Amino acid sequence: MGLDPASLRLDEQLLHFMDQLEILEEKRQKLNMLIEEGWFNISKARYSMGNKQVSALQYASEMEPLVLVHASLSEKGEAAFRCKRINDKAEELKQSDTVETIGPTEGGLRRRVNITKTDIKEEKDTSRDQCEKETQFNSKSEKSSIKQDPLKWFGILVPQNLKQAQAAFKEVITLSAEISTMQSAIVKTRLEMKTQMKDKEKIVSELKE
Repeated sequence: MGLDPASLRLDEQLLHFMDQLEILEEKRQKLNMLIEEGWFNISKARYSMGNKQVSALQYASEMEPLVLVHASLSEKGEAAFRCKRINDKAEELKQSDTVETIGPTEGGLRRRVNITKTDIKEEKDTSRDQCEKETQFNSKSEKSSIKQDPLKWFGILVPQNLKQAQAAFKEVITLSAEISTMQSAIVKTRLEMKTQMKDKEKIVSELKE
């Protein structure tokens, strides 16, 4: 006599639940390893640069987030977390701007008649204002790009250990989002297993009667 469909579904759900727990444990171990590696590299950087050179005293007065975490619900009702880096979006906008500026800015040549001295003076003034605005905008964008990279807070030539610590903690952020998504999926699977267990108990009680 074979198993009933409810028992088969419950067994499949249990195997899926065990696989999810195994993946979650692997991700947690990797997360702990990256955190330890990041702090160890920071301690190395402090040893080479000095404790006062790698501390909260070097933080910028104005900080902006480099990573945004987007939370959404899937069709199955599971919460999904996804990291979005602002630098990638800025690079895309920069590339689109460079593509758009290639080529002539005007549709064609325009012939002007009776050009006076006042017109020439106005054109010079407007071109000068545009140049000043462009230089101010470029300087602001350069300053903002420098502020965006936290490594610049600790100097221009930072040690390799500090760069490795930054890379480790960047991966920690992405991995934390993946772990949160996996935990949400595990909770959903556990609730489904409880529902299937109740259905199985109900079927067994009906068969006994």
